[in-house]
Amino acid sequence: MAAMEIINSLISVISDWLFGTILVWVLLGAGIWFTFGTRAVQLRHMGSIARAVVGSRGGAEGGISSFQAFAVGLACRVGTGNIVGVALALVLGGPGSVFWMWLVALLGTATAFTEATLGQLFKVDRGDGTYRGGPAYYIARGLRLPVLGGVFAVLFMIANGLAMPMVQANAMTAALNDSAALSPWWGAVIVVALVAPVLLGGLRSIARVTEWMAPAMAILYLLLVVAIIALHPAHAAAAVGDIVAGAFSLRAGLAGTAGGIAMAVLNGVRRGLFSNEAGLGGAACAAGSATVAHPTQQGFIQAFGVLVDTVLVCTATALAILIAGRIDGSVYTPGVTGLGDDSVSGTLTQNAIASVLGQWTSWPMTILIMVLAYSTILGAFSYAEVCLDYLTRIPMARWALRVAAVACAFIGGGAALKTVWTLADVLLGTGALINLVALVVLSRWARGVLRDWEAQRAEVTAGTRTADSVRFVAAGNPYLPGRLPGDVWSR
Repeated sequence: MAAMEIINSLISVISDWLFGTILVWVLLGAGIWFTFGTRAVQLRHMGSIARAVVGSRGGAEGGISSFQAFAVGLACRVGTGNIVGVALALVLGGPGSVFWMWLVALLGTATAFTEATLGQLFKVDRGDGTYRGGPAYYIARGLRLPVLGGVFAVLFMIANGLAMPMVQANAMTAALNDSAALSPWWGAVIVVALVAPVLLGGLRSIARVTEWMAPAMAILYLLLVVAIIALHPAHAAAAVGDIVAGAFSLRAGLAGTAGGIAMAVLNGVRRGLFSNEAGLGGAACAAGSATVAHPTQQGFIQAFGVLVDTVLVCTATALAILIAGRIDGSVYTPGVTGLGDDSVSGTLTQNAIASVLGQWTSWPMTILIMVLAYSTILGAFSYAEVCLDYLTRIPMARWALRVAAVACAFIGGGAALKTVWTLADVLLGTGALINLVALVVLSRWARGVLRDWEAQRAEVTAGTRTADSVRFVAAGNPYLPGRLPGDVWSR
């Protein structure tokens, strides 16, 4: 027992070090680097990012469509962290933390564009109408470091394919236990009944489910908050004012519980970075699986996913809490709520919505939390399967991973295995560092692809090319820094 406690403590220290300090600064620095390198692609091409979803359905020719890849990425981005994580940021950093989430999301769109574009650029054809791409592939083919690509693949496969189902299944059974007093193990049976049919079907099955579920859950949650805003427009306007004032300590009591503006910045930046997942490597796995005419299509659509996650969903959570707090200070008061008890954030969003709309929202919120956790299991597992495909294409290996993921969902749903969860954080954090280094080194390739798209779009504007003829061809491309390996983009 003593040895296990030492191991638990060591893993926790490493996890806190990775996510509390190292990754925060590396992700921020990367976002700034990609923003300058692409000449602020998120501002210059905001229209293209906003229109990215239009026309993204279909055209996959038996593979994964651009929209399906977007939905898979969205399924992971929009999770329970958008409810609990934002609440924690408000508890620790005050309303001003939301402003810094917005700023980080703006930087994150450049990071998301870069990794998704590279995921597409260096993808490989599986020979069955589908593609695989992502960090393992651009590390191996772009950096010519296949062993390091294998290390990333192993880390991500274990974390997303085995540990993540445990973590999210536990969130699902906890929600059932809170609302229906259902025992965790019976809840685990329900979880397995939900996830097994989809996980066992593989990436195409996951894409078909997330294609409708991820956008639907985001829209329904946003509509719930829109109802709150419509019922209390004055409080909503005041809440926005609190966010701006708290960001710069313009009004007493609105900044963090300790440290003023510093706490608002720190907690907003942390929540924003880890909520939108830009640069962590997962969305690049989804992006690389899509069938598109030009890599920038996935670059833009995954950048749009960052905006949906932070600017829409995270902001909706924050506004629901802040409006409820203005109506009833016992629900939320900056610098008071959660003081000395961070666990308050676990139910703060649900309590805020219930206080404004009524207790009838308890079950809808329970279902929402379950769907968010469920979608994260599906999205994360798709990343794991992409990584496994890099390591081996033996059919038995794929089935073994799928069955193991279902088993892990059952075990995690019935038992709280904190060591496994913390280890998953360490694996994901280590993989993210590897990915970010690769992104910085390979960013010139993403810039070249962007310049190619801009040149073709200029021809469309000039009338010398039609919009549907914009396609990427690597052979002889003057914008690329070198010869692209493989033949996916040779024609």
